Amino acid sequence: MFDQGTGEAVLVIPGVQGRWEWMRPALRALSTYCRTISYSLCGDIGSGARMDWSLGFDAFVRQIDEVLGRTGTDRVALCGVSYGGMIATRYAAQRPDRVTALVLASTPGPAWTPTARQAGYVARPWLSLPAFCVSAVDRLGAEVYEALPDWPSRAGFVCRYMADVVRAPMIPDLMARRVRLQQQTDLAKDCAGITTPTLVITGEPRLDRIVPVDSTEQYVRLIPGARHRVMNRTGHLGLITQPERFARIVSDFVHGTDS
Repeated sequence: MFDQGTGEAVLVIPGVQGRWEWMRPALRALSTYCRTISYSLCGDIGSGARMDWSLGFDAFVRQIDEVLGRTGTDRVALCGVSYGGMIATRYAAQRPDRVTALVLASTPGPAWTPTARQAGYVARPWLSLPAFCVSAVDRLGAEVYEALPDWPSRAGFVCRYMADVVRAPMIPDLMARRVRLQQQTDLAKDCAGITTPTLVITGEPRLDRIVPVDSTEQYVRLIPGARHRVMNRTGHLGLITQPERFARIVSDFVHGTDS
């Protein structure tokens, strides 16, 4: 678990890979503005929580309750990253009294379905792992090039990112089961009932090659009063390629000082 900083509490929920370590740069940057808490999704290595698939998405809701209990936090701002935004959406709908603000970063919309390539990964997670890793160059290369100013900074980012990935390995079949669970869950109904102030963050459409920006923008239409902020020159990884910028956006919204 990550728990650093002081002040307004922000709980950052990781993506489908389930590990908070993959978001380390953003968490450290955000902890200079807020008390920043993060964790690994239930069922994953180091989470300390069993995944009860019979509960569906509500297993993630229960886990957030447990995390808040362990950290002594009654109310919190939620920041869901990619798949984690879906979890944040469900929690904000079911526990409105515990959520002070909701931030969804590059989150697949309620109507999102996997592409043919992604569906292949889900159907054969372990066999597809080599192809998944190789295709990461295509998915992320252009974004890293645009987001960072020069080759030394790009090379440094890639080395640090890969080190975090190696230290906190993903479990392909667990990721696949999470995607299948999401496909069985109606989040559109949850969106309609959310009253919490909501900010939707995306990168540029041409640079996010993982989740289409127009899919994330569904939340702007479905959640009453939701606002949209674009991080230009980023795609899906803006929170870690430009962590200071991401942290300021989240902090300003959580503290009500954004314009």
